Amino acid sequence: MARIDAFLKLGTQQGCSDVHLAVGVPPMLRMHGDLLPIKFRDLRAVELEGYIAEILTRSQNELFNKGSDLDFSYVSTEGGRFRVNVFRKDTGVGATFRSIPAEVPTLDKLALPPIVTKLCDFHQGMVLVTGSTGTGKSTTLAAMIDHLNQTRRLNIISLEDPIEFVHPSKNSQVIQRELGTHIPSFAEGVRAAMREDPDVILVGELRDAETISMAMTAAETGHLVLGTLHTTSAVKTIDRVIDALPVEEREQTKSFLAQSLLAVVTQVLVKTTDGHGRKAICEVLMMTKAIAKLIQTEQTHQIPTQLQMGRDLGMQLLDQALLAAIAARTIDPDDAYSYASEKRAFQKYVTDTTMLPKIDIAGPAAPPAANSAG
Repeated sequence: MARIDAFLKLGTQQGCSDVHLAVGVPPMLRMHGDLLPIKFRDLRAVELEGYIAEILTRSQNELFNKGSDLDFSYVSTEGGRFRVNVFRKDTGVGATFRSIPAEVPTLDKLALPPIVTKLCDFHQGMVLVTGSTGTGKSTTLAAMIDHLNQTRRLNIISLEDPIEFVHPSKNSQVIQRELGTHIPSFAEGVRAAMREDPDVILVGELRDAETISMAMTAAETGHLVLGTLHTTSAVKTIDRVIDALPVEEREQTKSFLAQSLLAVVTQVLVKTTDGHGRKAICEVLMMTKAIAKLIQTEQTHQIPTQLQMGRDLGMQLLDQALLAAIAARTIDPDDAYSYASEKRAFQKYVTDTTMLPKIDIAGPAAPPAANSAG
């Protein structure tokens, strides 16, 4: 058993999402969004290098010694699957282990908006799941793939970095390919997938112009493409896609988004009211003729108004979703306040008043007295 497995076992038993190991500090656990140290000594450089070396393959070790960061999946002998990032910093090596549940969570268990399930009924076009790092994008996509796998007969090709949830084929055939192991890049993976009779292509991250361009081509040519971006709103997602491609392709990109983008789901993870978990809260954009026109005329700043008015189509702004969850008493209002865009509407729910903006109770200074001499 690798020595590092003891830390991973402890993290799994505690229900943490991540285990952090770095030189000069004790091992840390990410618990419901907070980073907490475990009762252990500060890790020494030689000690941690030894822990990490025990779980690396020869090729991984060679890459790491040449200065490359590593991303890979690891199955602990104590049980549990992890997505791993190994890196170097000023004081030595470090590693982050993201815990991957043994079972793929269902869309119902994640309590995502019902429209997310309906997105799985489409046969072609692009669906983007976005958010900052650690907001559950991969989990949402895994739940969508599992739903497709159980309810339709499809050829699903998943391109990941690294493979996280393992999907045994059920009603569908699921082919999972890993960056660096099976494919040299996401763009090459999409190009290859289009020759493999796919119905659905999942792209782990639309991280560069070539990958975005290939994913757009796949969506335009009759495939359902699911992908992620590190963007924090529907508008920023659309702007990122447009800005990522060359200027000479700008009109073509806007036309693609207007015609083939089906939806953008942007999510954050907010603490639950009991403080023992986090819940995904989503902003949802569904493509409509009105939004398509705003994209083509470069008026994306007006899209939030369409989301606000599109509740009957399953759309919602993040602030609307946060307020609804507060009203349902499913999330911590203080944590919700930190994610809100227009914070004024949330101030009356906040229990930790130190979070609120300070008010100058002294009021403005009195104006200087008028000079009566004349």
